[in-house]
Amino acid sequence: MALVEAVDGLFGVLDAGEIPAHTADWSNGLVAVMSSGALIVSGVSDGPVRVTVATSAGPPPTPSDRGDGWEEVIEVTVHAPTGRLRVQSLERGDVRDLPLLSPHGSGPYRLRLHARGRTIAPDKVCDEPVEDYLLHLWPAGPPDETRILRASEEIERSLCTPAPSPGPDPHAPDARTIVERERLLRGGNPPG
Repeated sequence: MALVEAVDGLFGVLDAGEIPAHTADWSNGLVAVMSSGALIVSGVSDGPVRVTVATSAGPPPTPSDRGDGWEEVIEVTVHAPTGRLRVQSLERGDVRDLPLLSPHGSGPYRLRLHARGRTIAPDKVCDEPVEDYLLHLWPAGPPDETRILRASEEIERSLCTPAPSPGPDPHAPDARTIVERERLLRGGNPPG
């Protein structure tokens, strides 16, 4: 387990630090899969969240009931073109206390994301963690559909709301922030 700094309501499962935000599918409200990696939507706007990861050679058992305390469970396919998939704070980079998420090299991985606590302090800045995430990854075959194994009201609302148009508007303040972060993570200079 490690503390990961959520920034602007996001942290990442990124391959070599790449954030191809223009390819993000925001439709389920919890994990936005991109052409490489994924962004995870936290409840808090800014602050630490607790993240635990596990990798395996195959899928773990499907959660069967709510007795485990997880409020949301979603399974998606995440692509790791370079095989360097890691949990990242969008501001601080790799979380070195957590292992490499793509130990079998480049290619697609299934990510089963468990979350709880996202409604405790929505859109707030927190100094102490109030949210927990469990990320379980294993090598995948051909890309599979998103599976909602346990949904919250927020996920249900996201699924009923039309997805935003593909790619951020480079002139919108939030989109510009993502584009600037992407440029900085790639080693470029922010626009002046």
